[in-house]
Amino acid sequence: MGQLAVATPPDERIELSYADYLALTGEQNQLLEWVNGKVITHIPPKPRHQEMVGFLFALLYLFVRFHRLGRLYTAPMEMRIEQLQVSREPDILFVASASLTRITDKRLDGPADLIVEIVSDDSVARDRADKFYEYQEAGVQEYWIVDPRPGYERADFWVLDNRGKYRPVALTDGIYRSTVLPGFWLQVDWLWRSDLPDPLLLFAEIAALPASVVDSLNALTQEL
Repeated sequence: MGQLAVATPPDERIELSYADYLALTGEQNQLLEWVNGKVITHIPPKPRHQEMVGFLFALLYLFVRFHRLGRLYTAPMEMRIEQLQVSREPDILFVASASLTRITDKRLDGPADLIVEIVSDDSVARDRADKFYEYQEAGVQEYWIVDPRPGYERADFWVLDNRGKYRPVALTDGIYRSTVLPGFWLQVDWLWRSDLPDPLLLFAEIAALPASVVDSLNALTQEL
């Protein structure tokens, strides 16, 4: 499929069938998404973006695994929404145990239950507008938009209401509490530290592990 190789400016949209998009994703190093018959290429993410993805993935993974709530993935992982004719690759996506039948050996066919997008310079409109309405219509129950860019630090959390529309969720004392992940909470100020906290220690705090376990984890992390 070498004839499908592309070298286009970031965020360029190229008309391409879904079948050719699938062939193309196996040959490119770029992040590619497919929307309404067009392939979109994206700028490679900056270090802070990737640090935030790694931090939130680690924290969520520990919680999801500990409580056996489902599965967690990071991009590149195709989420195909057939009725909207889109294939997206969210930064982080969670699929609850009740939704695991949507996962095939190739992709997620249908919506994730929770999606986290980390904003980059080129993704502001895409994350806050295009994907916002796509995820809402697709039925993604919970959507986080985290913007870690210096001077723009902001986190927004959205949950579907009984009309299938996203409603913003306010923080309580700076803490966000998830609806899709029962018992999970996030101190949003953690996200803006220049050195992100240790996810293992934060997980112990969120999960309310016994003090003896927390002390052991503290000792372990100091040795590493």
